[in-house]
Amino acid sequence: MKNLSKLLIVVVLLAIGNQCYAQIFRVKAGLNLSNMLYKDNDATLSDHFKMIPGFHIGATAEFPINKMFSFEPGLLLSTKGYKAEESETYQGVTSEYKANLTLYYIDIPLNAKATFDVGGVKIYGAFGPYLGIGLSGKGKTETNYMGQTESDNHDVKWGSDAENDDLKRFDFGLTFGAGAEIKSFLFGISYGLGLVNISSYTDGGTKACNRVLGISVGYKFGGK
Repeated sequence: MKNLSKLLIVVVLLAIGNQCYAQIFRVKAGLNLSNMLYKDNDATLSDHFKMIPGFHIGATAEFPINKMFSFEPGLLLSTKGYKAEESETYQGVTSEYKANLTLYYIDIPLNAKATFDVGGVKIYGAFGPYLGIGLSGKGKTETNYMGQTESDNHDVKWGSDAENDDLKRFDFGLTFGAGAEIKSFLFGISYGLGLVNISSYTDGGTKACNRVLGISVGYKFGGK
């Protein structure tokens, strides 16, 4: 945890230092709708998963390459996870299962960005990799069977030990985004496609990958 804290401090300082030389600096926040691909060699278990609402907040710095293209790194606090609800009836008896997993990450997107001026409104598209660092997480399960309810709440354990840990701390993937800028305001939508298996347990081909749909509003400082 100490090493993670040092890494985050270094990332923040580098981001602040870079932003000092950037022509455009933005703060942004918005809604996350996150889900997860969860599968093994036999089945895709996440077919019954649903999106869980959350948030993201942070800042980006834009470095123009020419009038159309730019490089845009960022630093965001972002939620991920999923929820699941299942019910099954056997011989007239119904059992219900609910699960909810909320994860908190520091995400570092590194996007290439193309911007087009359309009647005074700037339309943009963005694409690039991201690095995610898991900070904390909460899991909750609830089972109801024959009128009896059992529930469990636990903190997510980060690491690669299949017996003792839940998820690997580091995530990596691709970000796809688009939006519009009207004067100093930004409105955008993005999709984060996790490419790394973050499941600590990998026997039988077990695989878990983050999926996040984000809707953002932001404000621009600097630039034209």
